[in-house]
Formats: sequence, C-alpha cells, structure tokens
Amino acid sequence: MRRIGVEPAVIEWADDGSAHATAFGDIYHGRIGAQEQARAVFLDGNGLPARWACRSDFTIAETGLGLAHNLLATWAAWRADPQQPDRLHYVAIDAHPPTPADLEHAHRAPRDATHAALAGELRRAWPPLLRGLHRLDFDGGRVRLLLVFDDIQHALPELVFRADAFYLDGFAPDRNPRMWDTRVLKALGRRAAPGATAATWSVARGVRDGLVSAGFACERVPGPGDKRQVLRAQFAPRYQPAPVDAQSAEHRAIVIGGALAGACCAAALARLGYDVVVIEARASAAAPEPQRLAGIFHGTVHADDSSHARLLRAGALYTARLLKSLDAQLVPHDRSGLLRIETELDVAAMRARIERLGLPVDFVQALEPQQAGMRAGLPLRHPAWLYPDAGWIAPIPFIAAQLAHPRVQLLGGRTVHALRRVQHGWQALGCDGQVLAQAPQVVLANAEQANTLLASIGATPFALKRERGQVSAYDAPAALHCALAGEGYALPLHTGGLLCGATRNVDDDDPTLRELDHRTNFARLQRLCGLQAPADPAHWHGQVGWRVHAPDRLPLAGPLPALQIAPGTRLDQARLLPHTPGLHLACAFGSRGLTLAPLLAELVAARIAGTPRPLEQSLVDAVDPGRFLVRAARATQALAAGSA
Repeated sequence: MRRIGVEPAVIEWADDGSAHATAFGDIYHGRIGAQEQARAVFLDGNGLPARWACRSDFTIAETGLGLAHNLLATWAAWRADPQQPDRLHYVAIDAHPPTPADLEHAHRAPRDATHAALAGELRRAWPPLLRGLHRLDFDGGRVRLLLVFDDIQHALPELVFRADAFYLDGFAPDRNPRMWDTRVLKALGRRAAPGATAATWSVARGVRDGLVSAGFACERVPGPGDKRQVLRAQFAPRYQPAPVDAQSAEHRAIVIGGALAGACCAAALARLGYDVVVIEARASAAAPEPQRLAGIFHGTVHADDSSHARLLRAGALYTARLLKSLDAQLVPHDRSGLLRIETELDVAAMRARIERLGLPVDFVQALEPQQAGMRAGLPLRHPAWLYPDAGWIAPIPFIAAQLAHPRVQLLGGRTVHALRRVQHGWQALGCDGQVLAQAPQVVLANAEQANTLLASIGATPFALKRERGQVSAYDAPAALHCALAGEGYALPLHTGGLLCGATRNVDDDDPTLRELDHRTNFARLQRLCGLQAPADPAHWHGQVGWRVHAPDRLPLAGPLPALQIAPGTRLDQARLLPHTPGLHLACAFGSRGLTLAPLLAELVAARIAGTPRPLEQSLVDAVDPGRFLVRAARATQALAAGSA
C-alpha cells in the first residue's frame, strides 16, 4: 500500500531569490520572473482572460503546481476582470507540493498588494500534505481550487473534470519524464472540453508529439525574455469525447428533505448557480433547543486505509475548511481538536502505524494517556488519537446557515408523496396529487423516505436500516475541554454542561426520551473518561433522532441507475451504468453526517452541474447508488460460474 502522506518539495533558495528543486535538478521559473512567466506563457498562451469572458464556469488544469505562481496570477486576473466567469475552477496536480513555509518564502516580497493578499489566503488555507484531493474555496466559493497531491500517473485516472485550458508546467521533460509521458498527455486530452487550449514553455519534440496524439494542434511562438520559443495548442480531436454527465441548460433543482443532507445539497447547488426549492415535511428546521445540541466530526486511521477511512478523511478535512467560513456566533462549533480513545493498540503501535502510513502531525497524532488527559482536561486511562482539525458542530444552526443562501427557497410543512416524470424534468407531488414543485433535477435527501418516492416511479428500493439514537446532556459544569470519541462520544457544550451518546436501537420508532437510555449513555460516559452525570434525573435532557444506513455503511450519493437496463449493458462498474435522467440521491449517512454530508453534497452538485468532482473516482464509485446493482450482477455471475 502506498503511503498516505506525500513528501513535500525539497527547495533550495538562492541568494537572488530563485527556487531550485533538488530532486529534479531544475528551477521553478525562468529569469524573467515567476509572475511575468505566468502571464506571458500560461495566461496569454491560453487566450486569458478574454476566453473566459461572461462564462458561468471556466476550468483550468495545471500539471505541476510548483510554488503556485500560475495560480496566483490567474486568480489575480480573474479578480481584476469585469467580465470574469461566475466561477473559476482550478485543478492543480503535484506529487511534491510546497509546505506553507515554502509558500511564505516564495511570496514574501510580492510586487503588489493583490498578490500579497492572495498568497496569504492560499497559505492560510493550505491543507495537510495527504495524498488525494483537497477542495479549497475562495472569494465566497467563486474560485474553487482542487489540489491533487499525487503522482500524475496515479492521479489522472481518478480525476473527473473537463478543462477549458491547460497549464503544462512540470519540470523539464528530461528531468521529470513522468509528467510529460505520452499517456499523461492523452489522458489530459480525454479531459479537454470542446475548444480547450494548452500552453507550456517546453517545445520539446516529445511534448509536441504527445499533444498531437492527444488531439491538440500545436504551434511554436516567440517566447518572453530569454525564452526563444514557447508552445501553444488548440484541442482539435478527430472524435469529440463523450460528456462527463448530461447537464440541463436550465439551472433549477428540487431537494426533498431539509435536514442536514438536504440543506448541504441545496447550498452546494445554489453556489453553482442553481435555483433550489427545498421541500421539508417539518414546518420548521428548528429544534426546541437547537443551541444545546451538537455532533462531532473527525477522520480516522485504518491500517489498510480502506474506502471508509479515505472517505472520512476527505470529509472531515472539507468540513473543517467549511467551518472556517462560518461565524461561530451564528453557527456554534469548535475545530480545535478531537481525541479518539484507543483501547487496543499501545502508543508505540499507534505511532508505528502513523509512520508507516506517512500521516502528518496536522492530521493526526498519537498521545500517551497523560498527554491526552492534559488535552481533555481530565485524567484518561488510555492513549488517544488526536485529530487537531476536528471537533463538534451545532447542527441546527449549521443547517439554517446552509438554507439561508438567497437561491434556496424552503417549503416547510409539505410532504412529497410521489414523483412524476415530465418532459423537461420532474414534478414533486403532494398528498392529493398537487404539484409542489417542478425542475429538471431532483435530489432525494430524505433518508429512508427516499424509498417511498422511488417506489412511486417503479424503482427498486434500497435495503436501508433505520436506527433510533438518543443523546443525553446535562447543564452542570464539566471539566471536559475538547470532544472525545471511543465507546460513544462526549463533548463540552458551549452553553455549559456536557452532551454524550448515543444509543443504537434498530427498528425502534419511539420518539420520547427514555430514562434508561440516559443511564446507558451516562454509564458509557463514565467508562470513556470517568465523568459522572448529576444524580438527579431532573437535570438530564437530550434528544431522539434516527440514523439510516446502507448495508455497507457507506452513503448513497449520486444519480439513480436507469429504471430499465438494456440487455448487454456492462454491469461491472457503477460509473458505466446508465442513469435515470435528473434523479439523484444523498442519504444513508448514518452517524457520520457532519463529517460526510458537506463534501458529498458537493459531489452530487458537481455531478449535476458537470464541474470538477471533489473526490477520486474510486470514492465516487464507493458511494454511487449503482454499486448494489453491480454487486448483484457479480454475485449472479459467480453463482452461474459455480454451477457450470
């Protein structure tokens, strides 16, 4: 298994400020200067900013982020352009990214205030150096940076995007041949949008031949400074690639369900320019005491780094980044760290696992019991995993913040009883058949009730499991300083007191608080960290809710497979299945909604809008609702092979 952590770039800084990559024996930019090279070679070479004028979305893909000079120059040009596209998507792939300290060094003496401000924003948002995709949003989500920390030959098969422009800016082909391999250039061609362009400072014959084989027509033009020639290319393939997903020109959507999953989906679509109607059965999303409820979010460490671990890691990092943009007074939250108690491994084994996986300290650390106790504010008997950028969120204000987007309309107190397919989309029907809303796109984010609506169109329901969960709390002062997880979880409420939980009862529909469940939660709390609840039950309070799981404990996030599968259709991969046009799911998040719902909502929205997907294709497959159809087909084939 490959290490999860990535090795940062090793940079030598010369006295004149130039940067040298020791691993490749090359420099980061030419003598004319990084910003001048970015504008002359890459922006001018792709006809920018003119080509993006008045577009809703424009996507740039860069091979070799380097020290982010091209990104910053492009971002600055976007900010300065009165005809800027509504959203700028920037996909950057780098196997050895810089550290925040390298970024600070590279941009410590910018020529203008805009560059300084943008470089500071980028540095403060820089993610842990973990292999995979990292979505960073700037300018209110209108500039979307998708950082891909991985070797390009491993990364490209996992990336789904359509680029309008390519910046080919790896180190020299003879120093970094993997970046310029013909297979890489062909893979980029398969991700080129109609009319895409490419630009690079390299005019090497191998680069030109590789681009031609990928469907580009190349032209050598005079270069800036001491660079005699640079290369520009226009995508002109013999055959046009198939679209990533079919998109409707009409940017309207219905989201059914106004709880966490639905609110996140509505906000994600609204940020992509969609007008969204959210239909929620409850009259109000507010709970009686929303400020007294909270839930945790965090990643995890698995020895084999399973799909669950990768997904939880990506989700926790995205949730933490999203919280940075929210006012803690309006949406109470804490991302100062979470401790997960470890009862099976000792600290030496925990640290050995961290070392083997290459996990950086800003993602996870292994603490001795005494260290963990100091962090928690009370003595602990076991070591703990510390996730420094995890913590807790008050979900009700968080949901309200997502639904507050001006493009989102909430219809509360309405129940959707059926769906109806019409010529240009879907209708959501009420109990007497009245049309509550109509749009080209519908997202079912209403937990197990999605099955009822699937049945109304003749779709096969999913085998979802429903669990009752009760959380318990008390208002007496508690010594706990941070969120704890392990056998159950506990967190200090910002209003004072403590919350812990939660119980799990399958097929239990009782909505009332039960004293027995409170006692179960408080007994678990004492085993977790030694704290005892007040003896008088009059001081206890809590809430009952329900979790919904799929059989594999992974969410359903993506388009519904076609209702009729034609004979001969390949059923070996979810990504190849035909879809029911305009119908999507976002449900079955179980107990990890705060960790997963924000990121998977972005995935669902990206699939609807055709923008770069924020997850690797293998993880997209892992949450695709079509995966169960694939597994059923494989089981049938295995049974047939066994009986042959």
